[in-house]
Amino acid sequence: MKEKLLTPQEAAETLGLQISTLYRWSWARKIPSVKIGAALRFRETDIQDLISNGYRPRRDSSNG
Repeated sequence: MKEKLLTPQEAAETLGLQISTLYRWSWARKIPSVKIGAALRFRETDIQDLISNGYRPRRDSSNG
């Protein structure tokens, strides 16, 4: 079974985040992501796990 990959827009909408926040979390490795060439994608199961577990990344004082 293939894993469904979400675009940044789809993942941000699912999590109820601004897309800029999603990118920032991804670049800071606070949220799992997959790079395919130049495209950034998010595993649907990872996003659902974040929702199920009520995950909130630790606030980084250097990153605001």
